[in-house]
Order: sequence, then C-alpha cells, then structure tokens
Amino acid sequence: MSKPLETALVKKPNAQESYTEEQIREVIKCADPTTGPEYFLTNYFYIQHPTRGRLRYKPYEYQKKLVHTYHNFRYSISLMPRQTGKSTTAAGYLLWYAMFVPDSTVLVAAHKYTGSQEIMQRIRYAYESVPDFIRAGVTSYNKGSIDFDNGSRIVSATTTENTGRGMSISLLYCDEFAFVRPTIASEFWTSISPTLATGGKCIITSTPNSDEDQFAQIWRQANKRLDEYGNETDVGINGFKAYRSSWQEHPDRDDKWAIGMRAQLGEERFRREMECEFIIYDETLINPLFLTEMAGIDPVSKQGQVRWYKKPEKGNVYIVALDPSLGTGGDPSAIQVLELPSMQQVAEWQHNKTPVQQQVRILSEITKELAGIVNIDTDIYYSVENNTLGEAALVAIDEFGEEKIRGVFLSEPKKIGGGARYRKGFTTTNKSKLTACSKLKNLIETRKLHVASKGLVSELKTFIAKGSGFAAKEGETDDLVMSMILAVRMATFLREYDPNLDEKLKDSSEEIILPMPFIMI
Repeated sequence: MSKPLETALVKKPNAQESYTEEQIREVIKCADPTTGPEYFLTNYFYIQHPTRGRLRYKPYEYQKKLVHTYHNFRYSISLMPRQTGKSTTAAGYLLWYAMFVPDSTVLVAAHKYTGSQEIMQRIRYAYESVPDFIRAGVTSYNKGSIDFDNGSRIVSATTTENTGRGMSISLLYCDEFAFVRPTIASEFWTSISPTLATGGKCIITSTPNSDEDQFAQIWRQANKRLDEYGNETDVGINGFKAYRSSWQEHPDRDDKWAIGMRAQLGEERFRREMECEFIIYDETLINPLFLTEMAGIDPVSKQGQVRWYKKPEKGNVYIVALDPSLGTGGDPSAIQVLELPSMQQVAEWQHNKTPVQQQVRILSEITKELAGIVNIDTDIYYSVENNTLGEAALVAIDEFGEEKIRGVFLSEPKKIGGGARYRKGFTTTNKSKLTACSKLKNLIETRKLHVASKGLVSELKTFIAKGSGFAAKEGETDDLVMSMILAVRMATFLREYDPNLDEKLKDSSEEIILPMPFIMI
C-alpha cells in the first residue's frame, strides 16, 4: 500500500532516526553557523528550472556574494536585475534558516499574493527534495506556511500596512519591495521596524521602481556609509548592507543578449529592469526617462506656508492659479505661481486643512506680494477651477471682495445658456484636462517650463494614465500638478497677447486656433 501524499513529501515530526557517520558529518556541515548556508544551498537545495526541470542549485559568483550578504549582515538590501535568481536564492536561505536556527519565525512579505505563494512554492519544492537525514520534521504543511518540529516556522503574506504587526519576527524577507504601493510600503515599514528592533534580521530584494518610494529611501541610506568621523563602514547609516549585481555578471548574458533584450523591452524598461536604474514603472504623463533627471530645488524663501523659488522681477507677467479643496484633511488645495515669458515656477502653496475662505486670502496675499514688485496690476493674472469644489472658491472670492485681490481675474470664454454672460474661472472637463496635460508634457519635456518644486516633481512621478485620462496613482495626490495644469491653461490663453509667449508655448504638432481669452473686470 502506497504512503499518503503528505507523509511521502514531508518528514514526520519528532521521529527517531539512525544516522551514519557520513550523514552526521553532512548535518554538521549544513548546521555550521558560518559556512552552513552556502554548503546547504550548494549540496541540498534543488530548484525547478523553467525549461530544464529539476536541478541542483549551482550558485554563480554573484549569488555566492548574495548569500554571504544575507547571512552575515543583520539588515541587507539588494538591488538586482530581473531573472538573476534573487528570489530563488532567498527561498533557499530562508529554508536553511528555519531548519537550522530553532524557534525562529520567518515572514515572507511580497507585493502581491501570487508573489508570496510563488516563494512558498519554491521553499516547499526545495524542502521536499532534501533527504530526511538533513531536513527537519514538520508539524504543519500548508500553502501559506510551514511549521517545523524544531519550533521554527515560515509564514507568507501580502505586504499591507499591518503585515507582521504583533509577530515576533526572527527574519523578515521583503520581495520586490519597490513595487509595493508607496503609502502601504511606508506604513508597513513604520509598523514592522519596532518588531525588527528586538533583534530580528531583515532581507529586502527588488528591481528598482520610483526613486522616491520606501525601497529607494532605504537603498540610498544604505549607500551612505561614512560614520561621524568620516570613515567608511560596511553598512549604511540605517544599518543596512547594500548589495548590487549587474546583468553582465550572469554567465549566460553578453552584449548580444543585451541587444536583443533592448529590442524586446525598449530602452526605458531595459534600463530599469536590467541595468537597475530608478525609472518609474507606471505609465506617467512625463516620460520616465525625463523624470529621472528632475530633482527640484530648495525654496529661496518662505512666506508662511508659501514657498518661493525665485524672486519676482519687474517687467514680467505672473500667473497665480488656485486648485481649491474643502480643507477638511482630505485632498490638499494648491496654488502655483508661474512667471511669463520665462515659464519658470516662482512659488507654490499646498495644504489640506485650510478652509476655502482662507485659501482665497492666501491667493490675495500672493498677488499683493507680486504687486509690490511689478507695480502694475495688469501684469498679474489669477484664476480658479470653477467646477465641483471650485464653486465654493468663487463664492469665497465674491464674499472676500474681488477688488481686494490684486491683478486681473482671468476666465475662459464660455457662454452660459444662450446669453452673453460668462462664467468666471476655468471649467475642467475631460477634454480640457487632456489638452492641458498634453501641453504640460510638451513644455516640460522640451525644457520650456522650468519646474523648481520638489513636491511637484514628486507628484509628477505618480501622475499616471488612468482610463482615458491621467490622475494620481492610488494613495497619492495630484493637487500641485492640477494647479500647474491650470496655470498652463491660463498661459495658453494669454499667448494671444504676447508674441514672445506665443512662440514659447507653441509646439510643432499644434494646429488648433485657440479662442481669445475673456478677462473679468
């Protein structure tokens, strides 16, 4: 009678066994706290190759260095190209750790459920291939977890804000951490860090994504390896050991391979996934390769919460654009100040708890500051989005007193009903937003519009294609982007007055004749 499937694949817990002297020597070699991981992976770790089937793991030189990094540093972060065996190597090391470090809890956190299950599948396959005299017995054997008779266990989970909270973790493994949603990654790291502070190990591996996500932040700090005396250390200021490999280290990859892969993936994806450059994965409005060059600068001065990046100068025209919000702690409201004809971002303001009446007062204060320099109110134009929440802003402007706001209230020429009345401000529709997004993209990528704000650069990196338009990535905001889009729409209308501005805003594909602006007085 054949054995049940479970007992055929796993070793029974707490079973008495007889060992030969050779087997005892092998167990001692695998359990060695210094060389054990490499010996175990080289001699007893089996993998499923996608085309060649079951193979014994034979690490390349860079993978041996990777195992050394995993084992000899409490915290490690590895930046590696796609398909270089980082997850497979990690699976083998996690299995060794659980079997030869008693009473340990190993948590596998992946950015997707399928990712965590894939790693657990590799661990289970490897475990089932290990001979009984080497492997530990198991008391529970499931798709998402394995409990060993030595008191250790391996648990897999999708990375969320609360993953690992309340657990006593001995070893945390985060797979493809750069692709966890930024807000979740940040909350997860805040939640898990106190758990690791009690003595646990942490291994993070990923190909890169955005240069501003949690993975990128940990990576940058891990590469700052000078102590307070200026001496170089093995780990970064955050305690992480940084390890990086290149596609050239893989023996099956050469220049011919790279040429073919570039042709398949395109330059952008090849540089991100094979050369490990921090180029954004999502379909952003601005070309990801261009976004990598954008950094922003620190403000030259601050006026309350208004950040000034350039001192206004007499003789220029200034646009002040308000994207309002309810001011209840949800989405922020934002103001952008754009200088014409230089197309330089001069100032910005953003806050999520300022009521709409105060937003109008801040708009007024900015125009007053500009008026004190340019001396001519007709060189200042301001406006607001007038649909949805913008209606509240129009009411607030009316109650505040439009005459108290320096400059000219600029509105788009849109008739109401069949009469000759015009609605103040700018109405945002899907069509007008797409047109303005296209113009913003062209101006930034041709370096005609000079972005100064680090906050705006950050939002542009998460301003992605959604449905038939563009919006903030889930969990992110786009108010600085939307207020800049309004500023670009205002500048586009004003171009009819200024030949220099017309040339600045024109692009080669533009054939549409825009209507004359209507100025509310």
